[in-house]
Amino acid sequence: MQIADPSQTTLLNEIQLALAELPFAGARVLELGCGKAEKTRMLAENSGLAEIVALEVDTIQHERNLQIADLPKVKFRHGGAEAIPLDDHSVDIVLMFKSLHHVPVEHMDAALSEIARVLKPGGQAWISEPVFAGELNEVFRLFHNEERVREAAFAAVCKAVADGRLQLKRQLFFNTRSFFENFDQFDRRMIQVTHTDHRLAPELYAQVKAKFESYLTPAGATFHNPQRVDWLVKAA
Repeated sequence: MQIADPSQTTLLNEIQLALAELPFAGARVLELGCGKAEKTRMLAENSGLAEIVALEVDTIQHERNLQIADLPKVKFRHGGAEAIPLDDHSVDIVLMFKSLHHVPVEHMDAALSEIARVLKPGGQAWISEPVFAGELNEVFRLFHNEERVREAAFAAVCKAVADGRLQLKRQLFFNTRSFFENFDQFDRRMIQVTHTDHRLAPELYAQVKAKFESYLTPAGATFHNPQRVDWLVKAA
């Protein structure tokens, strides 16, 4: 297993990739760290799945998700990946879209064990993580350096494969696209978030703004962000 593949620059939409690769038809799906449920909605409306349980540990965001009334296939639940509130062998597919590195490092191993527990034999886990590289990362790392936690997340996956809890089906490497019209939009989407309390001193805030605006054009700022998917299966 490898943490990155700098030679891979293919630009993809991850949800479209997952829809093309995973056997969603009729499946019971668990999404860990669903955030604002944007990906949840795309999957619920386009995949043919039977049900998706969308788990979110951020209480503020979970309460907002509970107000969503037009997704009958979705059940929103509150909780973290290290203590999944579902029965053993009850899920066909587990999804983690760039959320494993948000699990506290001391709980990452438990999260992989929980994924193995809730998966049915032969079930699949799609664990995507941002690679610590790229121009957007150069901006983000100024106020929230995730190198250590991303390395820890990869190590946790490798350990789960090495000890047999899960098996590696395939690794996928590609780039995704992020677009911001201006710094204010970057601020709202990346700094003013509910799951992390980013309190930037004025000097650091100015540094982040200057770094972001070094990539800004009259048409906005477009970033290509390297990603990795560790596609795992539970032994049948």
